[in-house]
Amino acid sequence: MKGSMIHDSMWKRGLYPGIVPEVAAARNGSTPLTLDHDLDVLPEAGRRMTVADLAGHVDDLAGRLWAAGVRPAEHVAIYKTANFDAWVLASATSRIGAVPVMLSPALKGPTVGALLDRLERPHLLTDVPKLDGPLAEVPLAERTASVIIVAGSRPGTASLSELAGSPRVRPVFRVPEEPALITHTSGTTGLPKLVVHTPQSMRLRLRPQQWLLALMRNRETVAIHIPFVHSRMFAAMALALVRAMPVLLVKQSDPDAVTDLFREHRPGFLEVLPNSLMEWEDLAEDERKPFASIKYFSTTFDAIHPRTISRLLKSSERRSPLFFQIYGQSEVGPAVGRPYFLRSAHKADGRCVGWAMPGCARVRVVSRDGKRPSKDNPGFIEVRWKGNAQTYFGEQERFDENLRGKWWRTGDVGYFTKLGCLHMLDREVDMIPGVQSSLEVEDVLLGRIGELNELVVVTGPKGEAIPVVCTHDDRPLDRDRWRSAVADFPQLADPIQIPRAELPRTATMKVQRLELSRRLQDQLGNRA
Repeated sequence: MKGSMIHDSMWKRGLYPGIVPEVAAARNGSTPLTLDHDLDVLPEAGRRMTVADLAGHVDDLAGRLWAAGVRPAEHVAIYKTANFDAWVLASATSRIGAVPVMLSPALKGPTVGALLDRLERPHLLTDVPKLDGPLAEVPLAERTASVIIVAGSRPGTASLSELAGSPRVRPVFRVPEEPALITHTSGTTGLPKLVVHTPQSMRLRLRPQQWLLALMRNRETVAIHIPFVHSRMFAAMALALVRAMPVLLVKQSDPDAVTDLFREHRPGFLEVLPNSLMEWEDLAEDERKPFASIKYFSTTFDAIHPRTISRLLKSSERRSPLFFQIYGQSEVGPAVGRPYFLRSAHKADGRCVGWAMPGCARVRVVSRDGKRPSKDNPGFIEVRWKGNAQTYFGEQERFDENLRGKWWRTGDVGYFTKLGCLHMLDREVDMIPGVQSSLEVEDVLLGRIGELNELVVVTGPKGEAIPVVCTHDDRPLDRDRWRSAVADFPQLADPIQIPRAELPRTATMKVQRLELSRRLQDQLGNRA
């Protein structure tokens, strides 16, 4: 009982991932969790468990990590096959006071090697498929303090499966202002940056989602389909568990598999990637009605188009369904947000990303040229609050380049309307001369041309705006319909159609616009 009170007190001071399951179990240990996959590190745990079971697994794995030699304040780089156990292992790492460093399983071996160098010989927590695959050519002995695998055995490694039964250890709490979690940026512009979060900053970032969950009058299942290594995952899990919401953890993205899962478990709340929703968009008209039970849709990470939002809201059979979009980034967390409603979503301006939420971040737009920011002359979007990340690990100067006093320059450009809505028009690096907003063009054309399932406007070899289009089932684009739809966008060059699978993407499925532009410039330059 005494330990539970201490943990509850620490939860109020900051988000400590290592005690989240235990705090939640003390409040309602019977809360169920359901997975659509097995845990690599604990395959015997099965796909259904309670929060009390989860707390026990985290405590067990914390003891195994201690037995493997991990100690407080040390870095543990977690790079393994995509699975919810990445979150479980991070929580276990945090429980003994070490700092989990979450590396996307989509990263390539050389990138992982470079990040291990930056971390200055961390422990590496991985699995056999990664050792035999992306890491095969990486000199791990030179770059890590130790290599720990989740299961099996390999010479020169410690195996968590072989450390089963290790003594449990007491939780270690570091001060709320010290590093507690490191994630990385999407890498849309090069090598990812390592973003340092503290218990304090992570705890503050819960506020916007707390407001949204407060709308839920009944205890409903929360379905989560976001990368298990992303900072957003830790916020989503913390809120759902501590509020005793049943959780459905979705790894699969295949539309048919998702349909079966949602029909069986009937979630009322869905936290998901924007690009996954675009992939699932056609399910809105599916006679199996996978989204019928969902009353609240929530998304962040990237732009999402009004067409997609409108179709999803119409697919819900709940009274007054709501779609809530949050604008932010890894460095600042959720900055602003806005709701979309069933009757008006199709008419919404997709560039209006929302308003600042009470008790959360402050946002301002700073002129780029001395003139007042507007749609025709967007300014720099900057964010300030204690929820901002602490630094980029090993790159303090690079982090400081984005600071203006205590204001963080996001790299996006936009303006405020008279009603106070923040309009985000583009990333500064993605701006194209003669185009007010590539994202706005994409919003409009996706609404006009139903056969498109993706549209990205990027810079061509002569500085022109090239629309890259993808269609459902890769069917040929109807050029007459295209010309009619783009009649009021004369600045656009002729479209280039490619399969959707060929779009370069980040770990959170964002399109890597600069990389796509580079590929097109190489391709078109060679033709010339």
